[in-house]
Amino acid sequence: MSAAFLIRCGLLATAAAAALVTAIPAAAADRVTGKPFATRSEVYAPHAMAATSHPLATQIALDVMQAGGSAVDAAIAANAALGLMEPTGNGVGGDLFAIVWDPKTKKLHGYNGSGRSPKSLTLAEFQRRGLTDIPAHGPLPVTVPGTVDAWFALHGKFGRKPMADNLAPAIRYAREGHPVHEVIAYYWNASVPRLSKWPGFAEQFTVDGGAKGERRAPRRGETWKNPNLANTLQAIADGGRDAFYRGEIARSIDAYFKANDGFLSYEDLATHAGEWVEPVSTNYRGYDVWELPPNGQGIAALQILNLLEPYDLKRYGFGSVEHVHLFTEAKKLAFADRARWYADPAFAKAPVQKLIGKPYARQRGKLISMDKAAREVQPATPAELDEGDTIYMTVADADGMMVSLIQSNYRGMGSGMAPPGLGFIFQDRGEQFVLKENHPNSFAPGKRPFHTIIPAFVTKAGKPWLSFGLMGGAMQPQGHAQIVMNLVDFGMNLQEAGDAPRIQHDGSTEPAGQATVMSDGGELDLETGFDYETVRALMRKGHSVRYADGPYGGYQAIMVNPHGGYIGASESRKDGQAAGY
Repeated sequence: MSAAFLIRCGLLATAAAAALVTAIPAAAADRVTGKPFATRSEVYAPHAMAATSHPLATQIALDVMQAGGSAVDAAIAANAALGLMEPTGNGVGGDLFAIVWDPKTKKLHGYNGSGRSPKSLTLAEFQRRGLTDIPAHGPLPVTVPGTVDAWFALHGKFGRKPMADNLAPAIRYAREGHPVHEVIAYYWNASVPRLSKWPGFAEQFTVDGGAKGERRAPRRGETWKNPNLANTLQAIADGGRDAFYRGEIARSIDAYFKANDGFLSYEDLATHAGEWVEPVSTNYRGYDVWELPPNGQGIAALQILNLLEPYDLKRYGFGSVEHVHLFTEAKKLAFADRARWYADPAFAKAPVQKLIGKPYARQRGKLISMDKAAREVQPATPAELDEGDTIYMTVADADGMMVSLIQSNYRGMGSGMAPPGLGFIFQDRGEQFVLKENHPNSFAPGKRPFHTIIPAFVTKAGKPWLSFGLMGGAMQPQGHAQIVMNLVDFGMNLQEAGDAPRIQHDGSTEPAGQATVMSDGGELDLETGFDYETVRALMRKGHSVRYADGPYGGYQAIMVNPHGGYIGASESRKDGQAAGY
């Protein structure tokens, strides 16, 4: 990879970067246009648009729509291909969330495709093993994968083409092979040493299955085939949803976990069901920003925006000390509530409407100081709220349907558990549970963990305006809020809004693991491009500033063009592409 590319990805520390490339100030203008810096132009198309993290997946989505498929058909086809082409972020072993704009009903529909913990695994079992956190890899963090169910639920409501047609491109690429892209090759290589000890991983996710004694990932540009995944997808194409959750695939999964100290069972798969949910929103300066309610973390983005709305960010300017400081302090407040209240609503119902309400934001906003960074932040009390590496992609079709979809294995390639002959890896989403009693996110059998993956949507005056997302763990709600700010407050175009240097605050109280409490103010990560005078001023306010390696997420977006058609943008830090026709 080039030095410039690594710096844009945040994969080189600033000290090393400074010797290679001159940093671009946050407020710097393009030397030709005088506008904020962007890696490339926005993409315009009159009929349909797709933006994904892999160019081949984008092309598949466009092909499906040109052949008469809906945006949902195209999204399913692209997502199936991404599970093959970008196993470092997603696959049929993971979960899926989506928001769909339906032009017929003129409303948004949300789907929560997250799976539950094994029914035979208990908190007492973790305690018996002496664990205080759920391990990141292996059989214990595995939960039921919800992706295939979500595909069929979305297709049943909004699909036009047969599911077999939607899965055919991924099946063909799995059998015939495809060249591995640069960023994917980088993360795949990093995953192989960590995950090769788990049964089935090295055999199916290293070159030649490690048969020659060398366990390595495919290199950039090398052709990768996955005939096992092709067979799995073909079985789903032929037998439908139940082929995965009730057929031979489910029986193979059951036998695999029984043989490898696991708990996921045939019954867990057979009884899985995702659910349609109502998206929730807040209005930010005339724009309605939509997220899905918990067990995901989407409403944290809405809380951040509510806290920032009273401030004149446009006057302060992008990259100013006020911009970065206020965003960071708002994030701390939202994430304190995230740790306390966000969980599976079937087990711990959060007061969502109060949390995303303007009155609550004004009350909590009084805790923000313009002069000093908060070291500790407490969540709202029940009395205050009394009711008295993931992929993101988006698709829009010629009929006006727009899909905002996010799908993930959690920690990059997930748990490492890869049942022989199936060609996919199970997610390790169960790592997000807390192993102590009386916490909203405590582990329990048949429970959905706190979830980080969140799609987003924006409407204006009741009409679709923007389908977007930004993947990357706790960065996601922070990224969602920053994209909205960049577009609405700072007047950036769709590509500029994604390319602008990003802010990530780390160290807030977490809803997962041991759920430790922030007591030192955490760490403020600034991507290369922020002016050093801003950094110095932030440090004087008490922020601990660092230049971290690549935690800034991956962005895709489609905006409705007011003159007709769509505008697309794709993440410059990844391999992706926005394209249309």
